[in-house]
Amino acid sequence: MAGQSTKFARRPRADAVRNRERVLEAAKAVFSAGGSDASLEAVARLAGVGIGTLYRHFPTREALYEAVYRREVEHLGDLAEQLGSGPQPVEALRSWLRANVEFVATKKGMATALALVAHGSAELHAYSFDRLTRAVDALLRRAVAAGDIRDDISAEDVLRALIGMCYVHDQPGWQATALRLLDVFVDGLRVRSAGGEAAPSTSRHKPTRRKALRKQPR
Repeated sequence: MAGQSTKFARRPRADAVRNRERVLEAAKAVFSAGGSDASLEAVARLAGVGIGTLYRHFPTREALYEAVYRREVEHLGDLAEQLGSGPQPVEALRSWLRANVEFVATKKGMATALALVAHGSAELHAYSFDRLTRAVDALLRRAVAAGDIRDDISAEDVLRALIGMCYVHDQPGWQATALRLLDVFVDGLRVRSAGGEAAPSTSRHKPTRRKALRKQPR
């Protein structure tokens, strides 16, 4: 009984859990807007907690960066699981990749700080790479099993391609370019019919001139 009482006593209180989540959400917003130089006082203010509460959960700035990074990676992993139950495997893969592009786009200020933490910690880098690899691998395997995409592409290949598309994220207009390249990439993975045509895409982007050119007699 004494062991059980100690176990229950050590369980975080509900208000402590809520405070931690509020700090993480506030940190994401503050770092996104202000980059790595944003103050922890601003984070505490936005979260509605005292600076002492923030430091009890995250003793250092690096600890807070790492927690935000892990949380965002987990969100992307959870998104892959949610998309994996949809009726269109290829579009599920496309949606997940688009979410990654949007993550980079909306969190540019935070990305630099988080990248420093990730590259500085071998364990954190391994964790994030493993989590994202497993997420995209599940989406890939489902699309391959459905006969929708080719089976000679790996999850690591997809992540490398995604990183390449987002490489110039500090340049004007990069997001539109990345999303366009992403569509070209995903459509290129589609299994083609005997007539050489890929399965139709349900992406909502405007049709390109390429589709019109196909209809011209050769």
